[in-house]
Amino acid sequence: MRAVLRTLAAATLLAALAQPALAAATITIINTDGAGEGFNDATPAAPVGGNPGLTIGQQRLNCFQQAANIWGATLTSTVTIQIRAAFNPLTCNATSAVLGSAGPRFVEINEPSFQFQNVWYHEALACKQAGVDLTPPIVGDEGSDINAQFNSNLGNVGCLTGSGWYYGFDHNEGALIDLLAVLLHEFGHGLGFSTVTSGSTGNYLNGPPSAPALWDRFLYDETTGLHWTQNTPAQRVASAINTNNLTWDGTNVTAAVPGALSHTAELVVPYGSGSVAANFAAFGAALTLAGVTAEAALVVDPVAPTGDGCELPLNAGALAGKIAVVDRGVCTFVIKAKNAQNAGAIGCIIVNNVAGAISPGGADPTIVIPVVGITQAEGNALKAAMLGGPTNVTIRLHPTQLAGAHASGRVRMFAPNPFQGGSSVSHFDVSAFPNLLMEPAINADLTGSLDLTVPLFQDIGWFLGNPVATQLALVSAEVVKGHPRLRWYTPDGANERMQLHRRELPGDWELVGDLYADGTGSVTYEDLDAVPGRSYEYELGILTASGERRLGWAHVDVPLEGGLAIARAPGNTSGRALAFAVRLEGNDAAKLELLDASGRRVLRQELGALGSGEHQVTLESVPPSGIYWARVMQADRSASTRVVLVW
Repeated sequence: MRAVLRTLAAATLLAALAQPALAAATITIINTDGAGEGFNDATPAAPVGGNPGLTIGQQRLNCFQQAANIWGATLTSTVTIQIRAAFNPLTCNATSAVLGSAGPRFVEINEPSFQFQNVWYHEALACKQAGVDLTPPIVGDEGSDINAQFNSNLGNVGCLTGSGWYYGFDHNEGALIDLLAVLLHEFGHGLGFSTVTSGSTGNYLNGPPSAPALWDRFLYDETTGLHWTQNTPAQRVASAINTNNLTWDGTNVTAAVPGALSHTAELVVPYGSGSVAANFAAFGAALTLAGVTAEAALVVDPVAPTGDGCELPLNAGALAGKIAVVDRGVCTFVIKAKNAQNAGAIGCIIVNNVAGAISPGGADPTIVIPVVGITQAEGNALKAAMLGGPTNVTIRLHPTQLAGAHASGRVRMFAPNPFQGGSSVSHFDVSAFPNLLMEPAINADLTGSLDLTVPLFQDIGWFLGNPVATQLALVSAEVVKGHPRLRWYTPDGANERMQLHRRELPGDWELVGDLYADGTGSVTYEDLDAVPGRSYEYELGILTASGERRLGWAHVDVPLEGGLAIARAPGNTSGRALAFAVRLEGNDAAKLELLDASGRRVLRQELGALGSGEHQVTLESVPPSGIYWARVMQADRSASTRVVLVW
């Protein structure tokens, strides 16, 4: 039985691109734009970020297909998934804009082959489980599964002026908006990441029959201890605004949470419960479990409002060696933190100037003190305590709580108060760190990972009957916020237990514990116990009938704060030149090596005594395409980064 979610306006089928034959699911983009507009815009454009299109329209279509390819390679279905798409002028002004939207055109219920009965399924997932197209294409294309619409005016004067679409595939969008990331997000909604139950009224979709969404089986209210399928409409309304207490009760997501989320930021205080929830800044020193402890000190600057830290503090002497407390407003978060650091502060707390949480954004690599944001209410409580005398606080990682997870271990869903139509309930919560693809806003640090969306799709039934892993490859090994973060992939699309092995060089291997693939074979681990200045090796053990296979070797050097470092040089994405940004310490001679994936050295280049600081180094010769490790060595120290070369 089917329900229609959108008005089925007739549209002309102008173009369709098919998914490559090797994909696990075939996803077709149906272009419904008219001549000269949207996908058919003939304005010339230079290829960008791996997108070879020579017109704006072709780059848009290529970007849509790239997103379809990523999802197609991730999902499994014998039924073609059709996405009906267009670029149109959408609501916007000079400072904000509707980027786009995608959602199911139909939902289905009570097909005998469905994993769950008496719940509404999004069309694409319904067809996957049924094994047949439940809405075969007919005249006017009423048979497509997903409807997608994106803003063609973005970046024009009066429509988020100057911040248009970035059509590259490399997530190097700068000041623009990454269309590929937005597409991956919106396609996720169309494929099943949303409910058709009203969060504002609590009413189920009035089919007939009136029934909950599949989504509602997994929405869990930590306060009432009930799922949305067990609630009354009034209870669902209350749950949709039960901030921090609406969670996802799916076993696959819950198992994946420890590998996907970092420990949350925490401010330890000498009053109340002894702990205040804090949010990470996008800049500054990485937080640690031990943390930074000092007396809290209010910033006082010469221009009203005198507590916003937008000018050099008048009380610099009182801030030296202390943790500065500064109010939000007037200038950027980066300016506030930098002024506090220049005054000698060893940490910075930014207090919101309105109700709600705050995550200080921005970028400045010269800020080397830890920075967090807290709510206005918590800031007022801290300031009141400071009036009573010296108040020591600690900025640190919470020892057990993960950013974006409830104390129960379940991931939080977005449930702000007041309710936000179109966002509430059908997204992960904004408290998640690292940022997740399916949060209600597209964040600049997204790199194309489908993160917790994949185990959630496994919970709702996209990956029934996956095979056992026989292969494993390392995808990335990097240092994020001072901690090694590693990602592996098994092309078998497995979801099984694997054993993580680690050793601190030059020590012996130790068994750290179990990790789980997420249904598509993606495995993520963040090593919060790694010590700055040390080097580590990692391997995953796949458990087979004949024993354990150790695969996916990775090497990570964890730099000291401000110490030796190496990274691929910005903008170094094409051509035969290969350049690195290298940070050295002191005047000792340094050298740069390139090792292949097995650890064999294939190139060495002497750098000489370049001196302390940042340097750009271009290799004198370049190896063929492949996966390598670039390592800079100076005295008894080293730092490395993984490099994928495609020529």
